[in-house]
Parts: sequence; structure tokens; C-alpha cells
Amino acid sequence: MTGGAETPTARLRKTLRRARVSMRKAGVDRFRGDGSDRLALASLLLSVPALACGTVALPEWCAPSALVLPIVAGGLLLRPAGLLALYAASAVALIVESAVLDSGPQAVADRVTPGTILVVAAVGFFGFLIAQFRTRVGVPWRRGQTMLFDLRERLRVQSKLPKLPRGWHREMALRPAGGQSFSGDFVVAARTNGGRTLEVVLTDVSGKGMDAASRSLLLSGAFGGLLGSLPPHAFLPAANGYLLRQDWDEGFATSVHLVLDLDSGDYEMYSAGHLPGLQLSAGTGRWEEKAADGPLLGVYDGAEFDPIKGTLSPGDVLMLFTDGLVETSDRDLTEGMDRLTGEADRYVSAGFQGAAWHLIEAVAKDVNDDRALLLICRA
Repeated sequence: MTGGAETPTARLRKTLRRARVSMRKAGVDRFRGDGSDRLALASLLLSVPALACGTVALPEWCAPSALVLPIVAGGLLLRPAGLLALYAASAVALIVESAVLDSGPQAVADRVTPGTILVVAAVGFFGFLIAQFRTRVGVPWRRGQTMLFDLRERLRVQSKLPKLPRGWHREMALRPAGGQSFSGDFVVAARTNGGRTLEVVLTDVSGKGMDAASRSLLLSGAFGGLLGSLPPHAFLPAANGYLLRQDWDEGFATSVHLVLDLDSGDYEMYSAGHLPGLQLSAGTGRWEEKAADGPLLGVYDGAEFDPIKGTLSPGDVLMLFTDGLVETSDRDLTEGMDRLTGEADRYVSAGFQGAAWHLIEAVAKDVNDDRALLLICRA
């Protein structure tokens, strides 16, 4: 055997490698919407005459309207061009069924009624709209659902608060409007300065639910990148400039940025048009508003944000929240905050572990708006 000849094992490995690369490429093309749909089209085209034969042979068990089954599958799997071919085959099948059933020996009259034709046509119309939408997005329907789930999970993970040292407790609860999975409220947090400082940003994007979800997802990624990369006083100005560059029709947001020293309990709070926070003083047992000055994000360039300073002493609690929790059409802000502090007083003696979710349930369970609540307690 010469040195340049390939062994059977080497040829087999090369063949398997080419097959593996081809399968990977096909998967990537399918994800991008560039993959071939010939196999799905062939299978669905074969199902049409099979259903037609079933209707002719056993009309009691296989109705003419059964043709909507491949049409629905085609709307989910095929491109518009292939879908039109499937529709043409289905139309021919309906014509054949009508001719055979109306003149057959069983004298089954009018099995293919105008109503049947309208049902099949209506399903085909909606299937074509779905196919056009998928083509425009460029993602197959199955992978599209997976992407939405993945985006929701990434937003949820990104909103997790970092672990705090002994003596501190933190928790956050988020309820999107209408029971949806996406929200216009989000939190980004990080421990900076060697872990000695906790920085938390709670943001409320204009709009609610799915309308604000895409902007919320984009901003949470951008804010997460800015947090810890800039000095605290520069974060909101940078976030404001980022929103202005997006040039959205509904592009404003409110935000509150908390910078907490985990050693001393001293903090600075910057606000961009956000609601004031509430601090419970263990010494007096009273809640005090903590309001910083600053305009909305995304309104005008060169905005300045002045912080308010405070200290969380042992036993103190700080609450940050969005307006959906305390403000509704039939309840003003003052009444809502009074109700929130009244419910929070129930947890003073027992501790605030698990309190965030229960406070939203007690104060704003049926509110059709995004609601978020952040609790930070010093033991």
C-alpha cells in the first residue's frame, strides 16, 4: 500500500464527517429559515390524495373537511410557495371528492357542501398568513417558540439579585400585566468595588406587558453592561443617552439606581423620574419616603441626576417598587403607598423573608399593569 492511499477506516471517517457537517449546516439553515422544506412538502402532498381516497371509500369516517389537517400543518412548516402547491392539490382533491360522491352508487348527495369549501378556504387563508409571517421573521415556528422561552428565561436570570453577606436579606418579585410572561419592569444588579458594594437598578419602561417587553429586554441587556463599568454617578446619564439614541416613539422610562455599602449600610440613591423608595426605621418603627431628583430617561439630553443619601441601620428595611404596585385609575399614589406600608407592617416582627411576592398579592393582585417590588433588609 502506498503512503498516499487512504485506508477504508479513513474514508469512513471522512464520509461521516461530511455527513455530520451537512446535517449541522441543514440545522443552521433551518434555524435561519433557509433550509429546504421539500420533505415536508412531499409528505403533505402525499397525505392529500390519501385523505381524498379515505373520503371516497369511507365518507362516514373521513369527512371532506379533513383536508384542513395538511393545510394547518403546511401553514406551520412550509414556505408560501410550497403552501400554494399544497392548496392547489387540496382544491383538486375537493373537486374529485365532490364529483365521485355526488354520482357514486351510494348516492351520497352534497357531501362537499359550500360550507365545507368555505371552512377549508378559511383555514388555508390563515395558514398562508402564518407562513408569510414566519418567512418575514426568518425563524421556523418551533424554533421561534423556543427563542421566546429562552428570552424569557434570560430576562428572569438577569433579574436575579446577587447573594449578600451575612446580615443582609434581599428579594425581588415581578408580576407582568395580564398574567403574561414578559414585563416592562426589570431589575439589574451587581456587586462592585470588590464585592463590598451592591448596585441595583429598578426600571419601568413605558407601556406594559408584551408592548414593552422588547424594549425592556433590550434595555436590561444594555443597563446590565453599564452597571459596574461606570462610576455610580455616571450610570443614569449614560442610560439616558442610550435611550435617546434609540429614537423610539415611546422611548421614555423611569429608573432608580441604588448604591449600597454592605459594610457600613450607607447608600446613595439616584432617580430618573421614579417613585420614591420607602425606608423602615427600626428605631422609630415608621416608614419614611426617600425621593431623589431627576428627569425621566430618554426625554432630553444633558439631564442631571442628584442623589439622596441615607443609611440602613440594623433592623432597617428599604423598599423600591414601580407605579403599578401603588397607583391605579381608582387609587392615587398616596393612598397606594399607605396601603403598601400598612401591609408591610405585618412582616416587621416575623421578618421579610418571602414578603415581596405576598405584598404584591395583597396590594395589587388584580391590577392590569406591570408590578415589581424590591426589598433589602439589614438584620
